[in-house]
Amino acid sequence: MTYQCFDVSIEADIAHVRLSRPEKRNSMIPEFWDELPQIVADIDDNSRARVIVISSAGPHFSAGLDLNSFIAGGDEAEQADPDPDPEPEHKLTRGEGFYRTVKRMQHTFSCLEDCRLPVLVAIQGGCIGGGMDFVTACDIRYATADAFFTIYEVKIGMTADVGTFPRLVKLIPEGIVRELAYTGRRMSAAEAHQTGLVNQVFDDHESLLKAVMEVATEIAANAPLAVYGSKRMINYARDHSTADSLDYVGIWNASFLQPAEMMEAITANSEKRPGKFASLPKKGR
Repeated sequence: MTYQCFDVSIEADIAHVRLSRPEKRNSMIPEFWDELPQIVADIDDNSRARVIVISSAGPHFSAGLDLNSFIAGGDEAEQADPDPDPEPEHKLTRGEGFYRTVKRMQHTFSCLEDCRLPVLVAIQGGCIGGGMDFVTACDIRYATADAFFTIYEVKIGMTADVGTFPRLVKLIPEGIVRELAYTGRRMSAAEAHQTGLVNQVFDDHESLLKAVMEVATEIAANAPLAVYGSKRMINYARDHSTADSLDYVGIWNASFLQPAEMMEAITANSEKRPGKFASLPKKGR
């Protein structure tokens, strides 16, 4: 299938999803918000891969939301109101339309968090505005030395609303989140690594992608159900108490633990060969 904003390839159980509008700094046009969930759902629901790697073409990861395309082609309820003192009913209609749009956009990134597969992202150059919403919804982030991160929304008079704040405050210290949000300043790759936003920094895009693919290959060699369970437990533990998380992981393993998969993993390790594991079941079956 052909997409306007992405190129997708799948090889050796790794799905590589690449932002493909470098001439526009991979800005997020309306099609972006529908295409990404479609791609992730197809890969996850049909068990086409064991890991998803996201990267982008060109010098920048993403310039964020393409405001011009939304102003030019958005729903009337989602555009700026030309009436300086609109009627209450019109205010309500506009507000409800805006709310629906935001919820749809939030889902675009939440699908990365909700899917069963680990999502790794390789970031180069600018990761601006919506780009921050994007990468904070991924499981693991890696960057080039020239990468920078900006909560840019404050610079255009709005509050970031697609996912940056609820996720970023759980990734790096709150004081740094507040500083980035209030000032709109750039965070360098070195600072992002120091604070824990990214796992590792690489000299250039080529070495970045090579390393990320190596991590993805290592993940893909493990039992898919065990990897999925790990992602599910980490997400759950992040959002719940220790007691609740301990209870949930006990229930999870009581329901999903597969002795045959464990024996295959142990045997494969001892024999120094790749394990032969069952794929995750297709959804809807």
